[in-house]
Amino acid sequence: MHLDVVELRNFYYRTGLGRAAQRAIRTQVVEFWPDASRQTVAGFGFAAPLLRPFLEDARRVVALMPDQQGVMHWPAGLPNVSALCPETRWPIQTGFVDKLVVMHGLETSDNPQPLLAECWRALGPGGRALFVVPNRGGLWSRSDSTPFGYGRPYSLGQLESQLRQAGFIPERHAAVLFQPPSHKRFWLRWGPVWERVGRRVSTALAGGVLMVEVSKQVYAQTGSGTPEAVRRPSRVLEGLRPVPEAKPV
Repeated sequence: MHLDVVELRNFYYRTGLGRAAQRAIRTQVVEFWPDASRQTVAGFGFAAPLLRPFLEDARRVVALMPDQQGVMHWPAGLPNVSALCPETRWPIQTGFVDKLVVMHGLETSDNPQPLLAECWRALGPGGRALFVVPNRGGLWSRSDSTPFGYGRPYSLGQLESQLRQAGFIPERHAAVLFQPPSHKRFWLRWGPVWERVGRRVSTALAGGVLMVEVSKQVYAQTGSGTPEAVRRPSRVLEGLRPVPEAKPV
């Protein structure tokens, strides 16, 4: 069951622990994807805190929020790019998205396989998706004081197996949120140190959150009848038809 958008907004934007979590996860997203120029970037669940770095360079940014959760205006002070949608019927054309971020969407879904099928449909050939879920072995999945304490936590093997079943190809992974899930000022002050030390010690075991990047490959028949993977460059379709300017959703 999805959390309410008000609870998620209050945690990430109005608490010190939420802002620290947002900063740590977003830093890792940017390390994975330092450039999204002229690409369409979408988020599902409550991925809006992770999409802000792409607002300046991406051709289009869309924050999709499930109707069980609710929607909020985002980003603050700018034209709205968030939209409310059914969990498995997004208002996006097939193959339209170049990069997709899913946070607080998969682990809280009552229909994870149909949701992953919708992620596959929306993502273009050669596109990349990043799934952010609570780590079964971490402290954050055991605490009700954060959104990562709700839904189904995953181990790395469980998450990659489920993504493979949906047709995705796991490319790389990382763990973040090594600081304890505590609102106390002492732990918040030392949060950046915990993150630096934790990344050197473990890539999957100790972090509160797992992040797995996957790609979508579409296979075409060669002359010999042997399937061959086709990866789409980010701008392969440009020139075939006009590219519309980004507009608020």
